Amino acid sequence: MSLLCDASRSMLVVIDLQNKLMPVISEGKEIVKRALILAQVAKLLDIPIVGTEQQPLRLGGTVPEIAQMFSRRFEKNHFDASAEPGFAECLEPDRDDLIVLGCEAHVCVLQTVLGLRERNRRVRLVVDAIGSRQSANKIAAVDRAKSAGAEIVTSEMVAFEWLRTSEHPRFREALKLIK
Repeated sequence: MSLLCDASRSMLVVIDLQNKLMPVISEGKEIVKRALILAQVAKLLDIPIVGTEQQPLRLGGTVPEIAQMFSRRFEKNHFDASAEPGFAECLEPDRDDLIVLGCEAHVCVLQTVLGLRERNRRVRLVVDAIGSRQSANKIAAVDRAKSAGAEIVTSEMVAFEWLRTSEHPRFREALKLIK
């Protein structure tokens, strides 16, 4: 197994980037921006994107520009998406490199990461595309996820690892999205 993110084995998991939640998230606009860039690169490279929504009737749907890129959308009540009946079916079996981003870092994102790790899934947590209302909660969540075996990455790390080379046929298109 490669230490680099592999586009052919990756799946992007977007946790609860919801309309009513994002305005109260510290640096929420930047988190949505980084998530959108990574989702656009994933779409460009035919990487499936599954998005979760925590009680969408209360928290609204996913931010529209990201929601339109989902391969699958999954409504949930559990904070840990992996504990929700039916979530496992959203994950493609040949896509074992799960790239996770979203909100809130210390609640739904962390519990999903921990749940996936308990199920022996490889998880990479995109640190510049996760957020909480308070930065201390995000910091604690990242530390705990790392201790549980999640790899900590940034959106640009993932995008360039997916591409691997400047000779990739979609490199120029991806670079325009990233820059």
